[in-house]
Amino acid sequence: MKILLTGATGYIGKRLLPVLVDQGHDVVCCVRDKKKFTPGNSVRHKIEIVELDLTDKASLKRIPSDVECAFYLVHSMATSSKYQELEKQSAINFREALSDLYIRQVIYLSGIVNSKTLSAHLQSRKNVEDELGKGNYALTTIRAGIIIGSGSASFEIIRDLVEKLPVMIAPRWLNTKCQPVAISDVIKVLTGCINNRETFDQHFDLSGPETLTYKDMLQGLARVRGLKRHIWTVPVMTPRLSSYWLYFVTATSYKLAIALVDSMKVEVVAQDDRIKELLSMDPLSYDEAVRRAFMKIEQNEIVSSWKDSTISGRLNYKISDYISVPTHGCLTDQRRRNIVNREDTIHKIWSIGGDNGWYFGNWLWRLRGFLDKLVGGVGLQRGRTNVHEIQAGDTLDFWRVLYANKEEGRLLLLAEMKLPGEAWLEFRIEEDTLIQTATFRPKGLAGRLYWYVLFPFHFFIFDSMAERLV
Repeated sequence: MKILLTGATGYIGKRLLPVLVDQGHDVVCCVRDKKKFTPGNSVRHKIEIVELDLTDKASLKRIPSDVECAFYLVHSMATSSKYQELEKQSAINFREALSDLYIRQVIYLSGIVNSKTLSAHLQSRKNVEDELGKGNYALTTIRAGIIIGSGSASFEIIRDLVEKLPVMIAPRWLNTKCQPVAISDVIKVLTGCINNRETFDQHFDLSGPETLTYKDMLQGLARVRGLKRHIWTVPVMTPRLSSYWLYFVTATSYKLAIALVDSMKVEVVAQDDRIKELLSMDPLSYDEAVRRAFMKIEQNEIVSSWKDSTISGRLNYKISDYISVPTHGCLTDQRRRNIVNREDTIHKIWSIGGDNGWYFGNWLWRLRGFLDKLVGGVGLQRGRTNVHEIQAGDTLDFWRVLYANKEEGRLLLLAEMKLPGEAWLEFRIEEDTLIQTATFRPKGLAGRLYWYVLFPFHFFIFDSMAERLV
């Protein structure tokens, strides 16, 4: 079957794609930015890639006319203060684009919306479902609970809290009930619904076997990790304070923290869970889902991470807009070093950031990350998804990877910390020379002052980093 996969670069899309290919489907991957899409070698030559933007009606004309089924996995939570309007309009545009095509089914992954009062985030998901349901195709909606898996936002936030805080004075929403579900079960259900007429024009709740509070989930992860954690909830923590609590302790952005806190006050408990019986499935327990997530982390097999989505940063852009480093009106710091061993230097470059650090003055990098957090930036806590591999679109501490080519010996990063301007960091190998270039395009007088105030630090940091890379 020919299947359209929207959100192919997202957390769910990256997990779903290889499964669809393994099942023999012809997959058309819809991406907003081709340069950010780096599918694995096992699927690269078996798929079709179409670049489109759901907010741009003209681009949707690129959808192939012979698509039979489509997955709608696109969400805009926290990318903009107007994300509800964007999500609704995107759904309308998508529905209208499919109206002239021969398509049997659209499968939409949403959230559980059984509470009488919904958060803005969950209400937006419901609005999208309502709009998609007006199409001339069969709509199947899977309303999932909190998704637990290596790299998922919920799992990583819980992990951050448990591993960093032996004692927690937490907001009262930690007593809110939910039903977490393993990512592997989500993928099973999504694929099980393809061309399954019993799921046409239906919506189902998908949850794990247990009803837990967020506090239970924290204690459960601590139990699996062999940690003892003490947690007390207090009624006086406002939503704003709760958002700051998540923002400073975890790797989440402040915009996402606000949206999550708003959602965590709402119970997400399943009611219509017929899908389990329909697909003859026995969902994993929470503890087992956590164990499997850590197994993937320990084996360095994280297929996708929420951190690599633009919602983890403060900017929403196309890589192609920034991949050509400007020169006019820019300030630069360039270091050249003769290379002793090309392979060794490339290995060091590709291992930079995360737990491995930046080869010189790591405490200064951490201080810069802390200061960035204080002013609403992303800080250093995002780390990196894979210990050894880097791909375009990945996060690398407070940088975003724009270009990564080992054979060419070139790595280009764009800064996502808060700056009075724009910054790039490039590592490029030409013959037997490493060329390391920091480029800053200042915004006004504040940008120039920023560059010159930090110049003494840059001199030692960049010079020593280049030296150690070779």
